Amino acid sequence: MLTTRKCNMIFFRFTFLVLALNFLTVYNRPAGVHLRNMESFIQAVQQVEDSNAGLLPLALVRALRRTAGHDDLMTVHFLGASHNLSDTDGLEGSILNATSFSFFDKAIHHIVTDNGEERGVVLAPDGTTVALAPLLLGIESGLKAKMEGTEAVGIFPLSLGRTLGLSLLSLQDIPPSMRLGPNGCWDNVEQPKVFKLSRPATLATDAVINGGMDGVILGNHLSKLPATEQPQALSEILRGYYNFTLTEKQGIDAVTNYISPKRRQLSRQLLEPLDLHAEVMTTLTLVWKLEDTEWIALDSGLGNAVQDGLKTFMHRYLDCPQIIPRCQWGAKASRDTPIPLSLPLRFLYVHHTYEPSAPCLSFSSCSRNMRSMQRFHQEDRGWNDIAYSFVVGSDGYIYEGRGWNHVGRHTRGHNALGYGVSIIGNYTAALPSRHAMDLLRNHLALCAVNGGGLTGNYTIQGHRQVVNYTACPGDALFSEIRSWEHFRE
Repeated sequence: MLTTRKCNMIFFRFTFLVLALNFLTVYNRPAGVHLRNMESFIQAVQQVEDSNAGLLPLALVRALRRTAGHDDLMTVHFLGASHNLSDTDGLEGSILNATSFSFFDKAIHHIVTDNGEERGVVLAPDGTTVALAPLLLGIESGLKAKMEGTEAVGIFPLSLGRTLGLSLLSLQDIPPSMRLGPNGCWDNVEQPKVFKLSRPATLATDAVINGGMDGVILGNHLSKLPATEQPQALSEILRGYYNFTLTEKQGIDAVTNYISPKRRQLSRQLLEPLDLHAEVMTTLTLVWKLEDTEWIALDSGLGNAVQDGLKTFMHRYLDCPQIIPRCQWGAKASRDTPIPLSLPLRFLYVHHTYEPSAPCLSFSSCSRNMRSMQRFHQEDRGWNDIAYSFVVGSDGYIYEGRGWNHVGRHTRGHNALGYGVSIIGNYTAALPSRHAMDLLRNHLALCAVNGGGLTGNYTIQGHRQVVNYTACPGDALFSEIRSWEHFRE
C-alpha cells in the first residue's frame, strides 16, 4: 500500500521532472553559423546600442530576456514580465527583426542536444565557457536594484541558486560529484561553433555555473554603484569584465577591477558569508510555491541531498582553481597508454619552465606555450606527452598536463611519488605573480588534498632538491617556496 509519504515523494519526483525539463531541454535543432564567442555577442549588443541612442542597459537586458523567452514564474517574480515592461517598447525594430532575433535567441537560449552539444554558451577570451542566460539575469537583477534603489534580492536565486538546487535534487541517486557539471571542449577555439560536453549533462553544467557566478559578481557590483554613478552600456559592462589586457607591467596582481580570471576568488568573497544551504533551500521553496506545490517539508532527505551537493560545489568551483583542459589548449594525444598513479601522493614538486622564459598573460599565449612544451617533450625528448602534471600561467589559470591520475615525466626517479607542477617563466632572478603562486600553493594543493590526490601531510619540494643536475625552479622561486607551510628540506 502507498503511504502518504510515498505518494508525496512520487508526486514530488513527477513534478520535479517537469520543472527540470524547463531548464534542460534535450532536442536537435540546427546550430547556425555564427561564431559562438563572447566578442561576437558583445558586438551584436553594441550594434543594438549604436542604433538606439540613449538606450539604457536595463532596457536592453529586458529586451534580450523577451527575445529568449525567459519569462518563467520565478524570473517574473523577481524581475517582472518582460512583455509588460514599458522600457522595452520600441526595441523590436532593433532586436526582433529576423536576423537579430535568430542570433540572440540561439546565443542566449540554453539547451543540451541528445548528442551532448551544449548551446546558449560562448567561449570567453580567457578560455572558459559561459552560459549567457544566468549571466544576463544577474546583470538585470543588479541594474533593476540600482535603478529602483532597492536591495538586489533576486541575483543569487536567478543566477545560481535555482539551477544549483534543482541540479542537486534531480540526481539524488548518484554521487554528489556527478550532480554538477560537466565541462566540455570547443571544436575550434579560434572559430568556435560547437561545444561538446565530456559526459551526460546535469542542469548545472560548468558553463552554467560560470555564467551564474559572473551574473552574481556583476549583478552585485551594479546594484551597489554610488547613487551619482550611472551604469555603463551593456556592451561596456561585458567588455570590461571579459575583454581585458594584462601586461608584464600591469599583471593580474595589479588589477583591481572585476575580470573573469578572478571569477572564483570573487565568487568566494560573495558566497562564503552566506548560509549557502539556507539560500538554496529558500530558493527551492519559492520555486515550488510559485508552482503551487508544497514539498520541501516532506522529507529531510531533500535538505541532506542539497547539503552534500553544496560541499561538492564548494570544493570543485571555489576551493579548486579553474583548470583549462587539454582539449582547450590544443594538446596532442599521448603517444602511449598513460600509466595510472596510485593515490593519494605524498609529494608536490615545484618547477619553472625556464623556456618559455616569459610569463604568459593570456589564454592564447599560454596555450601556445603548452603546445610548444608538449612538442619539445614529445619530439625532442622522445617522451610520450608533456612532462608536467599541471602548468600555472600568469593569466589566472592552471593548464592540465598529464592531470590528476597519470604518471608524469617531471622529476626523475620521483614521477610516481608526486605531482609535478611548473609555472611558465624563468624564475632565477624574479618571482612569478602573487596570483600564480597563490593558485599553486593555496588552491591546487588544497584541491588535491580534498579530492584525494595528495595526503594531508604532503611535502612540497623544489625540483633541485631531488635531482642534482638542475637549478629548477630557479633561485628566486626556490627561495620563496622554502617559506611555504608544507616545504621540507
